[in-house]
Amino acid sequence: MKAGNSSSTGGKGVFQTTRWSLILNSVDVQAPECRTALSELCKLYRYPLYAFARRSGHDAADAEDLTQSFFLHLLEKEALSRVGPEKGRFRSFLLASFKNHMSVSRHRNHAAKRGGGFQVVSLDEEDAEHRYRLEPAADLTPEKIFDARWATTLLSRVTSRLREEYVKQGKVQTFERLKVFLVKADYEDMNSYTRIADELRLSVGGVKTLIFRLRKHFTALLREEVAQTLANPADVDSELHALCEALLAADSRVSE
Repeated sequence: MKAGNSSSTGGKGVFQTTRWSLILNSVDVQAPECRTALSELCKLYRYPLYAFARRSGHDAADAEDLTQSFFLHLLEKEALSRVGPEKGRFRSFLLASFKNHMSVSRHRNHAAKRGGGFQVVSLDEEDAEHRYRLEPAADLTPEKIFDARWATTLLSRVTSRLREEYVKQGKVQTFERLKVFLVKADYEDMNSYTRIADELRLSVGGVKTLIFRLRKHFTALLREEVAQTLANPADVDSELHALCEALLAADSRVSE
């Protein structure tokens, strides 16, 4: 995860009102714009919660039940009205709330299976369970799994956004050939530059310029996405640092 140190977001002022700060600062959390913002965040980060439930000892069916019923609870006014200013990170708020929901649900014996039949978020059970079976060794805590998958989801979201922009510009081939440079530093050698330059009919210098621009824009989008889950834009760097650590911890377990 290459975050960089710049606070630039492309001059679009996205830090002025993030999705999470909109929810926290709203007088009426049931207002359409607030519910839309919360729904978008929930849909994006549903798998990390599923993985947390599975790593906490729940089977696939119960993990799905807990995730669905949790989102139904979260979208109720009572749940959001108790959010305090200390919950500056949506990631921290979501996990703390989910832990509490799991505890309450345990006592209620999962009375509200799958949100009472109403599916709040679309979660492909088979796909979610397939992803979970690829998770690293069991000695990684549920909290670390949650943070690592949060980071993975974030990177996937940013990569998709970046690809969409290239598609709109009619440059999808350029993106597909250069995207490897976003994650693999050891890919950078003269042979790879020359090969890609030949494929794209550019000079080696031209390819290097495109890679520089790709990385710069990726970093801006990454910071923008992180900011959407924070109440205070000053926390972007610390949030990125925490997610990088979790991702590295998970990846090191996979390689062992």
